[in-house]
Amino acid sequence: MVSYMSVLLYGVGGIVVAGMALLVAFQEKLVYVPVLPGLTKSYPINPARLRLMYEDVWLRSHDGVRLHAWFIKFFPDCQGSNNSVFPRKCRKYPIIGNIVMIIINIAHRLEMVRIMIQRLQCNVFMLSYRGYGASDGYPSQRGITMDAQAALEHLSQRTDIDTSRVVVFGRSLGGAVGAVLTKNNPDKVAALILENTFTSILDMAGVLLPFLKWFIGGSSSKGPRILNCLVRSPWSTIDIIGEITQPILFLSGLQDEMVPPFHMQLLYAKAAARNRRCIFVEFPTGMHMDTWLAGGDHYWKTIQLFLEQNVPETKEIQLSHNDNGFRGGKMNHWHQDLKPVGLSDD
Repeated sequence: MVSYMSVLLYGVGGIVVAGMALLVAFQEKLVYVPVLPGLTKSYPINPARLRLMYEDVWLRSHDGVRLHAWFIKFFPDCQGSNNSVFPRKCRKYPIIGNIVMIIINIAHRLEMVRIMIQRLQCNVFMLSYRGYGASDGYPSQRGITMDAQAALEHLSQRTDIDTSRVVVFGRSLGGAVGAVLTKNNPDKVAALILENTFTSILDMAGVLLPFLKWFIGGSSSKGPRILNCLVRSPWSTIDIIGEITQPILFLSGLQDEMVPPFHMQLLYAKAAARNRRCIFVEFPTGMHMDTWLAGGDHYWKTIQLFLEQNVPETKEIQLSHNDNGFRGGKMNHWHQDLKPVGLSDD
């Protein structure tokens, strides 16, 4: 019996030590992936290749790290090349598109952004945070939080957009960053859209490394969580989502192979308990990265209606569009207002 217990204790101890070694040595590589296998860090294409008008933007984060971004604006009658001087006839509908998305190189999201601009008639600000794309530095939670804030401050100072209508869109890690940015800026962010986002990196550790799930986890974990102190980038969205007062749209792909869909359900439940302006929409065939594609027309109309209801145009902007001959205006409602989806207990 003594020898059996000794073996058991040694085994548990070995797992803990191995887990500690993995967390200390490789956690940034598990959380941040600047380059996917088979792809390069440099941009394979730029927005002009997709006939999108864009501006190269270079920023400085608060700690001095140099960041690169693209600002792509919607023009009903303009498509073309890189040009920092934009025509005046445009719809002032700024969306921080991929500022908070987990992107390897911003060019790898351009096809989705192209369709987003067409369907939503919006502007998109795409940021490569530190260590990604052409941006300098190395990714960390503190650093990326500062990068997102620097991008928002840049938009807030622009005179060619309506700064009262900035919407943060985030997928996966981008959703975690977006939640922090939205919570910290209730006066600068009008709404938040989360897609396939995890509750926390602590909870995801048990998904990526199942043998660690008893030693690391978020607030809902039943294990001892003795390794939590070693996690440098916890990104605990579940702990801040309930503090967000702006409208939130949750887009959940039920075939997500990376983040278990119940993470999104937990986030929605936590947010909706305090915020009545939360909408939860499921896409049965959506996977982690292709929910926008699998969701098709339903996906884009869901976002369109959410924006109509929660970030409406001001009368001044609508009159300006009419004066310029632009017939965008209010988009037609495609069905009755979206309602929050009740969560089942199972």
